[in-house]
Amino acid sequence: MKLTGRVAAVLLFLLLAASMSAGAEIHPTVRIKDLADVEGVRSNQLVGVGIVMGLQGTGDKGAMATQMIRNLMSQFGVTLNDKAVKSKNVAVVTITADLPPFARPGQTIDVTVSTMGDAKSLQGGTLLQVPLKGADGGVYAVAQGPVMVGGFAAGGAAASVSKNVVTVGRVPGGAIVERDVQTDFTLMGRQVSLLLRNPDFTTSDRMARAINSAFGAVALAVDAGRVTVNVPPQYAASPAAFLARIEGLSLRPDSAARVAVNERTGTVVMGGDVRISSVAVAHGNLTVQVAENPEVVQPQPFAGGRTAIQPRTDVQAQESPAQLIALDSTSTVKELVDALNSVGASPRDVIAILQAVKEAGALHGELVVM
Repeated sequence: MKLTGRVAAVLLFLLLAASMSAGAEIHPTVRIKDLADVEGVRSNQLVGVGIVMGLQGTGDKGAMATQMIRNLMSQFGVTLNDKAVKSKNVAVVTITADLPPFARPGQTIDVTVSTMGDAKSLQGGTLLQVPLKGADGGVYAVAQGPVMVGGFAAGGAAASVSKNVVTVGRVPGGAIVERDVQTDFTLMGRQVSLLLRNPDFTTSDRMARAINSAFGAVALAVDAGRVTVNVPPQYAASPAAFLARIEGLSLRPDSAARVAVNERTGTVVMGGDVRISSVAVAHGNLTVQVAENPEVVQPQPFAGGRTAIQPRTDVQAQESPAQLIALDSTSTVKELVDALNSVGASPRDVIAILQAVKEAGALHGELVVM
C-alpha cells in the first residue's frame, strides 16, 4: 500500500520531533567507566636510546652515530677506528613506550622510534635490541624489530618530495615486557578511590548517589574530583568484580557552562547550557583593500633615458551598515549564533561579538579563548 504525500509528511514530522526530543537533554547518561579513573591504575613511561640499521643512505652523518656503532661492535669483540665507520645507513634514535597497568612479563607493547641526529628518514630500517628503562632506572622491557613509517621521502639533486613525517616511526608489538609493576588499586583491600576526569561537585555527588543506590551506603563524594568507595564484605576476596559492577553504572554528569573559541581557525564550540541575558548587538564590517599596481615608464626614443618603475597604490575602504539584533533574557548562545548567521556574520565576527557580550556581563558561562 502506498502512502499519500500528506501521510508521509506527517510521519516525517513525527520522526523529526522524536529525534529532537531524544536529543533535548544537554548531558546524556554516561557510564562511570567513561567519567572516572581508579586511583592507582595508571601506565608508566619507558625510554631508551638505540640505533636503527638498514637505512638507504638516509642515516646520521655526525660523530654520535659513529660512537654508537663502535660501542655496539665492541660488545661482540670487534674493535673499529673512526675511519672504518663511515656508514650513512645507521641512525641514533630514542625509543619511547607506555607500560600499561597490569602488563605481565612476556606480553608485548608498541614503541615509538624518533631520530636524535640529522637522519633524513627511518624508512626501511630495523631497530636493534635496546633496553627500555623507567623513571627509577630499572629495565622493564626490551625493544627490537622493523620500523614502520607512515610516509615516504624521495628526491634527487634538484628536487625532492615527501609525505608525512619520516623521521618518526613505530614498531607494533616491538617491545617484550620483562618486568611488571605492582598495581594496588585498593586501600588495604577495603577502599577504592574514583578520580573524576573532569572534576565537578555535582557530578561527584551524583556518582556517589548512583553507587549507594546499587550497593548501599558505601560511597562518599570527598571533593569535586574524588569519590571513595568502601568494598562490601561480599566482594572482599574479589575487588575487581566489585569495580566491574561500579563501572557499569550510569549517571547524568554535569559541567560548567563554557564557550570555546579559536581565533586562528574561526572555530566556535559552545555548551548547550550557556545562557545570555537581554542584550542588543550591533556589529558592522570595515573592509580595507590595498592594491599595488606599479607602472613601467619608458623614455622617449633616442632621449638617452632609462626605463623606470613608478609605484601606484590604490586604497579602498568599505564599511557595511551595522545591523541591530535584540535577544531576550532566555536566549541561548545557539540562538545568538543563528541570528548572527542570518545577517551574514563570519565566524570571526561571531567570536568578536561573543567576547563583547562576555565583557558586557550578558554571557553566563566561561569563555575560553584558545
